[in-house]
Amino acid sequence: MSHQTLIGRSFHAALRSSLLSLLGLVGSSAYAQAPAQEQALTWTARDTQLKWGPCPPFLPKGCGIAVLHGDPAKDNVDVFLKVPAKSTLPLHRHTSAERMVLVAGELHVTYDNQKTAILRSGTYAYGPANRPHKGFCASAVPCVLFIAFESPLDAVPVESTKK
Repeated sequence: MSHQTLIGRSFHAALRSSLLSLLGLVGSSAYAQAPAQEQALTWTARDTQLKWGPCPPFLPKGCGIAVLHGDPAKDNVDVFLKVPAKSTLPLHRHTSAERMVLVAGELHVTYDNQKTAILRSGTYAYGPANRPHKGFCASAVPCVLFIAFESPLDAVPVESTKK
């Protein structure tokens, strides 16, 4: 009986070793075939390599957008929005919710039926999808806002509902 137990233990040890080896080969094969990993990146609002493009025509002259990550025509795009000092962002909406952090300046943002929020450098703000809002860069320097969009980037002017 002890002979069978010894054989059984040897068999189980050999089986376990074979399975672990097989799993190791499968795992290393899957790892070797994995697509190249996306590279980490960092940007500052003053980075000279940022490519600033124009804003939609209804936004103030001198406004700019720099894509930080992603494709503006696809989901999950991050941008910097730069608005000239003392300029107004007219009432508009976005198809996407937006998650924002003010990087520079002081920006007053008013969403329909809500009190004006005053954003200062480092302030986080969330804007629901399709909620009309307007803004004013109250500072003497341009306002720079980091915005993460869940859906493709858009900005749609909205006629004021107030008379």
